[in-house]
Amino acid sequence: MTQEMLIAAGLALATFALAFVVAWAATPRLIAAARELGIVDQPDGKLKTHRDSVPYLGGIAVALGVLIALGVTCRFEQQILAILLAASLVLVLGLLDDFASISPWAKLAGQLLAALVLVRAGVLIKLVFIPWWVAIPLTVLWMLAATNAFNLIDIMDGLSSGVGAVAALFFGGIALAAGLEASALLGAAVAGALLGFRVFNVEPARIYLGDTGSLFVGFLLGALAFVNHYTALHRIAAVVPVLILGVPLFDMLFVMYIRWRRGIPVMLGSPDHVALRLRKWRLSTRATVRANLFGSVLLGLAGLSVMLSPLSWALGVLAAVVLLALGLAVWLRTIDMSL
Repeated sequence: MTQEMLIAAGLALATFALAFVVAWAATPRLIAAARELGIVDQPDGKLKTHRDSVPYLGGIAVALGVLIALGVTCRFEQQILAILLAASLVLVLGLLDDFASISPWAKLAGQLLAALVLVRAGVLIKLVFIPWWVAIPLTVLWMLAATNAFNLIDIMDGLSSGVGAVAALFFGGIALAAGLEASALLGAAVAGALLGFRVFNVEPARIYLGDTGSLFVGFLLGALAFVNHYTALHRIAAVVPVLILGVPLFDMLFVMYIRWRRGIPVMLGSPDHVALRLRKWRLSTRATVRANLFGSVLLGLAGLSVMLSPLSWALGVLAAVVLLALGLAVWLRTIDMSL
């Protein structure tokens, strides 16, 4: 390991630790503030089955952890500044939704604006075999998918914060190995802040991310895919970000498919999520979260295998992942959610 890599690794560790401490210290104060302001998630006996009201300003703690840690350790590049600016727009959008619920279409429009900020700053899919007129709409589609997929899995104590931290660590580790210091620090900051917040988010959760946090983190994770290197060996490694975010993306596609088959709007809430089906089957909340975290780690390792292996092996890994995903979807459909 070169001296430059050692310095970058030390900075990444410091960024992770600082983000963790800031989020951990800020979260109890935000719990108290949210209760005082009445910004709480009330159980409804349907999708929201928790016993008592739970504050949902945790996203502010995560954002503080990310921004303060990066402000201390990061030598900002234009692309990282653009990502933070666009993510801040999404943060405000989520905050507005947490204070006074806004329509799904309004949230989608705000996310679209933030994605276009990234495109304007040159943060987009950059693959030589994809022309710009395809890369731009694909970039926007990816950002909307990543942001909303992460938002959708924020349905269980400790789930989204854990899955998001795993994904951020994989993105940050890949960037660190590639010598992309700023991207590595962003990944470390997101992971540290999520884990600091998660101390108060595991069952029984004392606070939730809310749309403020889930949209902010989902957007950052989606953007991290663009400020990294994957295709040094072969083009098929361009799918690595899809694998790293495989758990929330699979959940989103599965839920959309189930709602479509049932003839209900895909943007309407329903208890069809993977985590809810696993809990309905026979797993406890904590076991369900652990299963999702295990899946996130496995998919991240599959992504590394695809990126670092010869093409034939990479194709075999992808084929195995697709077959396992299809088998899981078929099995999940058999779980009766009506009882």
